[in-house]
Amino acid sequence: MKKVIVVGSGPGGLTAGMLLASQGMNVTVVEKQPFIGGRTSSMQVGEYVFDRGPTFLNMPHILEEAFTASGRNLNDYINLKEIDPMYELRFDGLAFNPSRDQEETKKQIQKLFPDDVQGYERFMKEEDAKLQALLPILRNKHDSLFDYTKWRFIKALPKLSVGKSLYERLSDYFSDERLKLAFTFQSKYLGMSPWECPGAFTILSYMEHAYGVHHPIGGVNQITKAMAAVIEEYGGKVITNSGVKKILTEENQAKGVLLENGETLYGDEVVMNADFGYAMENLLEEGTTKKYTPQKLEKKKYSCSAFMMYLGLDKRYDLPHHTIVFSKDYRKNVEEITGTKTMSEDPSIYIHNPSVTDETLAPPGKSAVYLLAPVPNNFSKIDWEKIKTDSGN
Repeated sequence: MKKVIVVGSGPGGLTAGMLLASQGMNVTVVEKQPFIGGRTSSMQVGEYVFDRGPTFLNMPHILEEAFTASGRNLNDYINLKEIDPMYELRFDGLAFNPSRDQEETKKQIQKLFPDDVQGYERFMKEEDAKLQALLPILRNKHDSLFDYTKWRFIKALPKLSVGKSLYERLSDYFSDERLKLAFTFQSKYLGMSPWECPGAFTILSYMEHAYGVHHPIGGVNQITKAMAAVIEEYGGKVITNSGVKKILTEENQAKGVLLENGETLYGDEVVMNADFGYAMENLLEEGTTKKYTPQKLEKKKYSCSAFMMYLGLDKRYDLPHHTIVFSKDYRKNVEEITGTKTMSEDPSIYIHNPSVTDETLAPPGKSAVYLLAPVPNNFSKIDWEKIKTDSGN
């Protein structure tokens, strides 16, 4: 039986572990934290439960495919509920509540942005064609320049909006500034500015409008917990409190891992699902890879970060499941986050109020609320201990 060690119990590592275990391999997932899930994990404070990171699921059919390929039915593990409207987008004096129901969204656009109804119809039609062209590319590896010379990539090239930013591409569809932002804010999922993000990523907002936004009862953390359960059902192991110090290699082939506690685990294959920057700098032995030398890593850019608050509140708040409050000058706010790396006096804020949908996350009559403000990453040298207690911010 082939032995596989998976480093990291985030959704990527657990998906790999689940698929490999279902194929008869001896899988061991090692996780440095005392809990599984990585950024897709849960945190409990008293009677309140919070997702630490992602707060919704898009394109659930892809998750269903992973479970089906593992010989399991997703619905046996997770209860998904679609959120409709998907979210409330608040601009100064205006609220837009887009729905996966295209007719409902068109009615709202007709009322709020009457000149852009046809643009929305074109967006849904043209972006569907783009996604269908891109799917064969997205589902394949891209670890050499040769991959970009294959026919599947060349055929999709006209759909990639090469030379245009996400914002410029959305300007081809919409004239109202607020509606452009309603379809470009998803670039924050990548930690990027819509004025710098490649135009190909219009598919992010399209996927939300085409496939909807879904909430697993109990939180998004239920996905990784379900994956871990499948691994264990196939006889695999998911071990927490087991940080990896080094990936062991022989003749440039991974052969196992050295744990921080001094224990050594050997395997036929090693799957690395740790944070990329950290893993390249700390887990690989020097000289293992020529592709990511320390000099090359130094030139890489990191995405923005987020300042987050998890609030257990003593009443049930009548807010939508998802709300985004946009800064009055969104472009300035984004430039402060990704460009000058300075704190904004008027940040955009995301409010996650899942208790209106899911009663399992807080006691009756109370709310588990998650607030997030995108902020500069730690290359900014911002003193967060000072900032978080400064009443002026």
